[in-house]
Amino acid sequence: MTEQTSARSWPALPVADWAATRDTLQLYTQVIGKVRMANTGLSNHWWNVPLYVTARGLTTSLVPHPTGPSFQIDLDLVAHRLEVSTVEGRSGGLPLGPQAVADFHADVMGLLEGLGVGTEIWPVPVEIPGAIPFPDDRDHAAYDPDAVHRFWLGLVQTTRVLTTFRDRFVGKSSPVHLFWGALDLATTRFSGRTAPDHPGGAPNCGPHVMLEAYSHEVSSCGYWPGPPGEEGVFYSYAYPEPAGFRDITGLPQGARWDDGLGEFVLPYELVRTAADPDALLLAFLQRTYEAAADLAGWDRAALERGGTGG
Repeated sequence: MTEQTSARSWPALPVADWAATRDTLQLYTQVIGKVRMANTGLSNHWWNVPLYVTARGLTTSLVPHPTGPSFQIDLDLVAHRLEVSTVEGRSGGLPLGPQAVADFHADVMGLLEGLGVGTEIWPVPVEIPGAIPFPDDRDHAAYDPDAVHRFWLGLVQTTRVLTTFRDRFVGKSSPVHLFWGALDLATTRFSGRTAPDHPGGAPNCGPHVMLEAYSHEVSSCGYWPGPPGEEGVFYSYAYPEPAGFRDITGLPQGARWDDGLGEFVLPYELVRTAADPDALLLAFLQRTYEAAADLAGWDRAALERGGTGG
């Protein structure tokens, strides 16, 4: 194995080097994610819409279809192909490369129709200010295969650590999944109590979106490949935010509260270059969760494995 593809590699992900590709990839994942959403019933907190990290990229997992066979869409970020497979044994694919979102959207819709799983989606991106409808978007067409591959490798490592962190919690928690609205990989813990109505405000998202997402009290964390930070950030937040949360001490060096995001952040680069990346990231996740849970009065003894120290 090369250093870049070693099992424990944390690849460099400078935002400035791949911002155009990142933005295009996000829109590609929104097309795919909206196909999954259109064919599935609403699950709590929109858990029916994310994508999942695989050994070769991202997947919808198995998706039912109202009139055709169940199917799955995979983004192979090693071979750089989109593959659709049905349970009837039919399959088809498209190359992933520099291509306008408008053409990608048209090609995906045509491929699904040809395989008997045609799907109509609302063709407007979400959580993106000034979003261009997919059929009209010829502004986003960048695709750097090396950058996409490195991003996937980063997701692989982050998935591993987030899974370790998730395993410490025996209360309700989400899978480790990629929300295509912001292209962030996340996992969320729940106290079991309901939360006050979320004020909403995300672009092209009706109030019902955030009301469902934050119907219950949460401590959530993940990785977002955008600013602040030159390589994106790991983040952690609580909703509702308990009094004193943003003023906690004992964070790993380099972690801080970000007023603009309303959450704690730890630059990806600090984790990638640390002597023990896993330990640094886990320390950040653990400290911010403990603060959220303690300040909000969670029943940690009942919610954490072994009843102590999440």
